[in-house]
Amino acid sequence: MTSKSVHLTRRERQIMDVIYARGEATAAEVQAALPDAPGYSAVRALLRILEDKGFLRHREDGPRYRFRPTQAPAQARRSALKQVVNSFFEGSLANAVAALVDTADEQLPPEELSRLEAIIKKAKAK
Repeated sequence: MTSKSVHLTRRERQIMDVIYARGEATAAEVQAALPDAPGYSAVRALLRILEDKGFLRHREDGPRYRFRPTQAPAQARRSALKQVVNSFFEGSLANAVAALVDTADEQLPPEELSRLEAIIKKAKAK
């Protein structure tokens, strides 16, 4: 199964965040970096699950495995965002952007508004 069609649990996302930040990590390194970390065996089981889901692969480093992501962070972000848009906004990018802008705690800074305008202009030109 590929990571494109699979959802991550909160703990799986935390593990992926640790591995993306480090580039690769052992189960012990992941466990040390997790908030309210589960036991070592649970971390190993979650790493195997993430590998089965297609998010991680491992290489042997002596007696331990070193896990690394199968996709670049930018590709994983796009895939996750697409899942959110499809799940919560009926596939409408405009609805997702409107929700983000409407729920912003503060007014968007002028540079962010300019960037959004440039993105829209570029999309219209395509």
